[in-house]
Amino acid sequence: MNLNPSSGSANQAFTIECSDLILREFGPDDLDDIHELTWQPEIYEWLPGWNVPKEKRANWLLNYELKENRQFLKAVSDGGDVGQLCLRLGMIDKATGRFVGWCCTRIKPELPPPNREIMYAVSRDYRGRGYSTQAAKGLTAFLFSSTNVDVLNAIALVHNVPSNKVIRKCGFAYHQNIEIDNQTYHAYKLTKTDWEKSVVGR
Repeated sequence: MNLNPSSGSANQAFTIECSDLILREFGPDDLDDIHELTWQPEIYEWLPGWNVPKEKRANWLLNYELKENRQFLKAVSDGGDVGQLCLRLGMIDKATGRFVGWCCTRIKPELPPPNREIMYAVSRDYRGRGYSTQAAKGLTAFLFSSTNVDVLNAIALVHNVPSNKVIRKCGFAYHQNIEIDNQTYHAYKLTKTDWEKSVVGR
C-alpha cells in the first residue's frame, strides 16, 4: 500500500495505491459513476436505500460528502483524531482508469461503540477480481497507521456470501449477529493490535 505524499492537499486528491486499484477521494466528476453503480441491482440488493434519484445523490455528494472528506483528511494531517467523520474513496481500476466501486469508513450507529466500520461495493463488471479485498485492506491499513482508530467493524447480510468472505480475508473476526431494519447481518471486528500482528507475520 502506498499513500499519495500530497494526500489531503487542496490541489491534489488523496489516494491509496493497491495492487490493481487506486483508492481516491470522491470528486465532483464522480457523480455519474456513483449514481450508475448505486442503481445496479447487484449493489442495491446489498445496500438498500442507496439507489436514490440523481438530484438527491448530487446533493449528498456536492454539499456533504466532498466537504466531510476534506474534514477527515485535515483531521488526519492535524494528528489523526477523526472523531465521527466519514471518508469516502472511489475504486479506480488501474488498467482502465474507470471508477468501479467505492470503499468508505463511517460510524455505524446500530453497532455498540467503538462503532467505526468499513464498507465497500464494486461494479458487477469487475467482480471476481479481488478488488473488494484489496480496497478493504488498503483502507484498513491507512486507518490503523494514520489515525487514532483502534477498532474497526464490518457487517454483511448473512446470505451475502462473497462479502462475508472478503471481510474474513481482511482479518476481521466474527463477533455476533445483529438485526438492522428487520434483516440479519454478521458483524465482525478487527483491532489495531491484531492487524499489527498480522502485518508482522507476513
